Amino acid sequence: MKNLLKDSSLSAILAGLLATLISYAGPLVIIFHAAEAAGLSHGELSSWVWAISMGSAVLGALLSLRYRVPVVIAWSIPGSALLVSALPQVGLAQAVGAYLMANLVLLAIGVSGAFDRIIARLPGSIAAGLQAGILFSFGAEVFRALPVQPLLVLSMFTGYLLVRRLRPRYAVAAVLVIGALVTVATGQLRTEALVLELASPQWITPQFSLAALFNLALPLVLVALTGQFMPGMAVLRNAGYSTPASPLIRASALGGALLAPFGCHGLNLAAVTASLCTGREAHEDPRRRYVAAVAGAGLYLLLGVAGATLMSLFAAFPAALVAALAGLALYGAISEALTRSLAEPSERDAGLFTFLVTASGVSFLGLSAAFWGLLFGLAAHALLRLRAASAANASSITTRSRELSE
Repeated sequence: MKNLLKDSSLSAILAGLLATLISYAGPLVIIFHAAEAAGLSHGELSSWVWAISMGSAVLGALLSLRYRVPVVIAWSIPGSALLVSALPQVGLAQAVGAYLMANLVLLAIGVSGAFDRIIARLPGSIAAGLQAGILFSFGAEVFRALPVQPLLVLSMFTGYLLVRRLRPRYAVAAVLVIGALVTVATGQLRTEALVLELASPQWITPQFSLAALFNLALPLVLVALTGQFMPGMAVLRNAGYSTPASPLIRASALGGALLAPFGCHGLNLAAVTASLCTGREAHEDPRRRYVAAVAGAGLYLLLGVAGATLMSLFAAFPAALVAALAGLALYGAISEALTRSLAEPSERDAGLFTFLVTASGVSFLGLSAAFWGLLFGLAAHALLRLRAASAANASSITTRSRELSE
């Protein structure tokens, strides 16, 4: 605790709080959509929000303090999207059984250490391109929101540039304050939407079936590895952290299994919001950035207890404010990731293809853009290295032939 207090800084705390707020702003809407499609009761939905929030809070704090690294844990966003169509088909009880099976598979992967070996062989340009591609849509949302709320977005954008020039570490905090002030000044704050209500966990007895295993559990494992853990580890590696992946996967799987009977569909490494905690905006010293993840975990804890209150808070502010805030907060991370993806000449094409495919948002065969971006990047890297090796061998043979002929 003494080290935590000593390492704390306003910029790190603000970065962590903002990361948590953004993690709720969009992804939580997907969960509400899935719950509505499956006809879940208010109590079941409240328990679901409580479970994913508590798991993210406890795991994020413990892992960050254990490794002194900003380990941000969040619920599976691609898993949430998968549930929109799958949950109505299998029902909540079988879905909980699928959550348990998925976590057992992830636990086995974490114990085996196979994921660490894959990450160790991942070229830096591809990891950076993957991160930049994932964050790209958030950066573009700033300008998509401009026609909807020109005064609000322009005020936030201008404030960001001015404060970033003078006090870069506090640029994001300034954007949040400016956005809130403009919202209140223009009368757009909907106070009638604010409510005060606590979340309540409910036990859901799991049921197991082959249909749930193949239609939900295995897809949840796949999207967790390719859509969350892979880009999440890429964010940590790009920031210079060498924390092994296996302990993070094991801890997430155990936490997800314990909370599954309360509705938790999966806990994984965060990628988008983790970029806020691992970058220079959190702190110039990488050894003190773990404070951001701990601060974010504290807010997870508070907001998880007050589930309905949280949603009403987001409903009270314009959607353009949240979109602009998320995009502006991630500009630093996007810039650094793009620079790294193109920095190495021999890996430049692989990094570029990874970025383009991931940023496209393409979804094919039930797999996310992050998976396809990674696949195309690795394929380009392998083919270009093979061609370079062939050219080098041919040149060597030609040189040797000339020497012999002389």
